[in-house]
Amino acid sequence: MTDDYKIDDEELKLHEYREEEQIIIHTHQKINHDLCGEIEKVDIGYVELKLVTLPDMVADDMGLIHGGFIFSAADYAAMVAINEKNVVLVACDAQFLSPAKFGDVIYFKAKVRHKEGRKRNVNVTAFVGEIKIFEAEFKTVVTDRHVLKLHLLEEEEENISSVNPDL
Repeated sequence: MTDDYKIDDEELKLHEYREEEQIIIHTHQKINHDLCGEIEKVDIGYVELKLVTLPDMVADDMGLIHGGFIFSAADYAAMVAINEKNVVLVACDAQFLSPAKFGDVIYFKAKVRHKEGRKRNVNVTAFVGEIKIFEAEFKTVVTDRHVLKLHLLEEEEENISSVNPDL
């Protein structure tokens, strides 16, 4: 047996192991998958999501899908790519490149592009067939606690009062 065969055997074992590995999604546990899409593939820092357009998403008589549903699915894909229990969207630079219509199936790809401390930037693209219809850069922050439990204003007021008791 040559070294080439040993490497192939090791690669095969690694591949088999990776297929058995399952990534557990830690965020957005109660999301409505009909409106935000179904995860088709997830890896560390990467997600593929499919959104099937529904009559409830239609904005007009021509069957135009409201952009909010596309944005929502893209946001969900970004959050799952980060896959932290407490992650908050703080900014987004989005471009709607082409419309979607009722009956379209929209495929999203989200990839974490930048990670610095608690900050994460995620690039998300969406396609109908070969046509790119959406692209965005989501800027997020991972927090220790749920965003609704942070009490940011109260903490800020307490910090100011402790520094300057006259306020």
